[in-house]
Amino acid sequence: MIRRIAIATAALLALAACDRNVSRDQIRVVGSSTVFPFTTAVAEAMINANPALRAPVIESTGTGAGVKLFCAGVGPQHPDILNASRRIKKSEMQGCIANGVKEVMEVQVGVDGVVLAEANNGPKLQLNDRDVYLALAANPLGKPQKARFWSDVNPSLPHLPIQVFGPPSTSGTRDALVELVMVPACEAGLPEAKALKESNKERYEDVCTRIRDDAAYVDKGENDNLIVQNLSTNPNAIGVFGFSYLEENRSRLHGVPLDGVTPTYQTISDGSYPGARPLFIYVKKAHLRAVPGMADFLTRYADSWNPDGPLTRRGMIAAPDAVRSASRATVAQSTPLDPTKLH
Repeated sequence: MIRRIAIATAALLALAACDRNVSRDQIRVVGSSTVFPFTTAVAEAMINANPALRAPVIESTGTGAGVKLFCAGVGPQHPDILNASRRIKKSEMQGCIANGVKEVMEVQVGVDGVVLAEANNGPKLQLNDRDVYLALAANPLGKPQKARFWSDVNPSLPHLPIQVFGPPSTSGTRDALVELVMVPACEAGLPEAKALKESNKERYEDVCTRIRDDAAYVDKGENDNLIVQNLSTNPNAIGVFGFSYLEENRSRLHGVPLDGVTPTYQTISDGSYPGARPLFIYVKKAHLRAVPGMADFLTRYADSWNPDGPLTRRGMIAAPDAVRSASRATVAQSTPLDPTKLH
């Protein structure tokens, strides 16, 4: 289910002219549920400091669905900013360009971890990437999925049913789980996997990236808080979400170690935790001047992502100094992304 926040409400205004300039009196943001609370925090701070501005409308649609909305075109009916818990893909940017969204700013706002978590009264699982892959893949190592218990994938694990509450296929968090955890395990366990990626991409995805669709993996939609609630009532289950949601619920949950590394601010920041990933916002240059408050919003974001800033107090992990400097320069100079550098 899509969550939507409107700190203040306003109707979209018509185009001011035929030149495709945007005429709207509030910022509109779509995308990642992981980045949602950080962008919301920046929006709230902006409105508190500038009450005359109409407050941004921020929708938690998931990264994949957000990209489609963001890239659909330029104009008041289209979003200004995309929250993304993964980098935009080359194919997605090509879709943007085809729809007239030709100049897009890419701003890394911080770092996050895709964490596996369980209730504090849970079984205290210790997993590695191979365990996760064998438990969640639709066709692990090219064979039909038959595992029903954690002990089926690793005899050292308890004889408990595999039950994972996670995000949908439109989620950047799910993409990151696949890319950072499942794919490395697949390629390590199946020597021909890398060659298969080039020769038969459909088969590669079926073996390495497709998640099982039975009751062992339960799609909870773009609502990480719902996953947290479900873990509280089902202590043998595991949830998948961004690190900030774990931080907010330490009284009820703890992170499941992955490859012997527990997800913490430090292990995600230094890259030792396998599920570490960058967080982004993407901004349409064509909307920068046309929508009131855009410049202030982006500047305020840049002022909030430092290690001692308000966003880290919300659970964001600050990006390295060089990344923050580069992102600040992108904001200050409105530098568009070079599409040729995407994959």
